[in-house]
Amino acid sequence: MDLATVIGILLGVVLVVGSILIGGGGLGPFINVPSLMITVGGSIAAILINFPLSNVFSVFAVTRKCFLTSLPSTEEVIERFRNLSTSARRDGLLALESELDEIRDGFLRRGLEMVIGGTSAEDVESVLSTEVNYIEQRHQMGKKLLDATAAAAPAFGMIGTLIGLVQMLRTLDDPSQIGVGMATALLTTLYGALIANLFCIPLAGKLEARSQEEVMLRELMIMGLTGLVEGHPPRVLEERLHAFLSPSRRPDREAA
Repeated sequence: MDLATVIGILLGVVLVVGSILIGGGGLGPFINVPSLMITVGGSIAAILINFPLSNVFSVFAVTRKCFLTSLPSTEEVIERFRNLSTSARRDGLLALESELDEIRDGFLRRGLEMVIGGTSAEDVESVLSTEVNYIEQRHQMGKKLLDATAAAAPAFGMIGTLIGLVQMLRTLDDPSQIGVGMATALLTTLYGALIANLFCIPLAGKLEARSQEEVMLRELMIMGLTGLVEGHPPRVLEERLHAFLSPSRRPDREAA
């Protein structure tokens, strides 16, 4: 689990709720069902108009990457390829079949099965690169949907505020209702700002970072797999894969 995402959201909620409670007003005045209906419901309606239904449903699976991290570390993958290269150089590519049961990553497993099956390096790279492209496209669609929600929520918050102001102006003959009407009108703006700035925009940024991280790791795997097919020595293959690490993370700790 990505603790940074969870802690960030919890911290934001605690700070907002805490500031309200410290002000002494309680949470009651800040809960308004019609305002929520306009802001949340309007945002959902805009998203359904803007995107195909299949993309809307798929975003939930993609957004999980903001909270759950299931990818192996770059160092672990490089170490695995060093061991695979050593075994392949000693016993041949067919000997790598015994390693398949230990590999949990589906992408790497499929690639290694292609290598063991005698697929050429060019075909391995072509097939897996196509898969990486589609992974990146799915992530970008999820980011676009979150960005669209971040844009729609404040807009519908403003619409709700205008509706509230119109209703308030109709009750000017009753001064006791002016304050209540103004508070209700402003709540939709608050809801829209919270949805956009506490949830959608940060999650879109985290999803983009996760996507870049996964794409880089998949490209490393492709280079490692093609290196196995081409018969690179373990040391040479390891050095090639170290290019994906920042200088400070490489074994010799080169200066950046």
